[in-house]
Amino acid sequence: MTVTPETIQALLERTTDPLSGRPFKESVKDVAVDLATGQVSLTFVPGYPVGRSQAMILAPLVQALDAVDVRDAKITVVPKIASHAVRAGVDRVPGVKNIIAVASGKGGVGKSTTAVNLALALRDEGALVGVLDADIYGPSVPLLINVSGRPDSADGKTMEPMVGHGLKASSIGFLVNADSPAIWRGPMVTQALEQLLRKTNWGELDYLIVDMPPGTGDIALTLAQRVPVTGAVIVTTPQDIALLDARKGLRMFEKVEVPVLGVIENMSVHVCAECGHIEHLFGQGGAERMAQEFSVPCLGRLPLTLAIRENADAGHPTIVANPDSAEASLYREIAGRLAGLVAALPKDMRSKMPQVVVEKRRE
Repeated sequence: MTVTPETIQALLERTTDPLSGRPFKESVKDVAVDLATGQVSLTFVPGYPVGRSQAMILAPLVQALDAVDVRDAKITVVPKIASHAVRAGVDRVPGVKNIIAVASGKGGVGKSTTAVNLALALRDEGALVGVLDADIYGPSVPLLINVSGRPDSADGKTMEPMVGHGLKASSIGFLVNADSPAIWRGPMVTQALEQLLRKTNWGELDYLIVDMPPGTGDIALTLAQRVPVTGAVIVTTPQDIALLDARKGLRMFEKVEVPVLGVIENMSVHVCAECGHIEHLFGQGGAERMAQEFSVPCLGRLPLTLAIRENADAGHPTIVANPDSAEASLYREIAGRLAGLVAALPKDMRSKMPQVVVEKRRE
């Protein structure tokens, strides 16, 4: 079979990127075919980070090329993560391309642990990632990334993020004592969150993961309205009572016009470490049903395991403590799907729009 540039273009059109769900043709450039040798070269420019998952992402493309007798194609991967659209009227955070809110309708579903592990998984793919701990009353990020102390401030007005496991982080937990309660009313909490977001010198970030406070009260609603969120993720357990509150959280983001990227089911199943017996302690299939109800993806299911809890409490989340474990693989798969969905969102074109200046002419 003679391979031509037209053959490759047709192949790219019918072969789907496993993360973005779009044809490879949309993200492949510089296709070249040496008609004398049959050598094919191309450049893959995904809108998401590609690191340790490169082989998995390219597998459909490699298989499609192999089907037309193209082997050992030269595929150059050049990720290009763009800024994606946010709600109109909300100012972007300088240097931060995409803000992803990780939320839950209620506490106790493992939202913070999930948020930090997803951030670490994106970091492992080569992305520049930060974490904003938006839970003023119960900050968890300092413990999860094993960082303590106070942030530096060169000018007395802004502060440097703390860094743990390669993640830039900002949290009220770095500014108050660990056992000091935040006895603040709504307006004070909202102001504190705005300062944590906009007074932290984040530098350049591809993704800022926001660990949202639980519930759908004034704090969560104000945060969703004032923060330039690219998209949101809902974390829940399969339990009916958790799903009831998770639905409220999802509807909150819908009302403030923030895209919901999907649902993550945490504590989905427990496998006995001694005998291997499988138990669905909190029910089964709840997140899948919720995802179908709201026409959003179910991004994945995470097990209830002792290791995830122990790693989190020790300040070394699963992605760091056991990077090659089955649990870490699940976090990586979910993070990959999440990044692919973000890449498929409309890009932010405001910076490319010409500035219109109206001048008043004098007669």
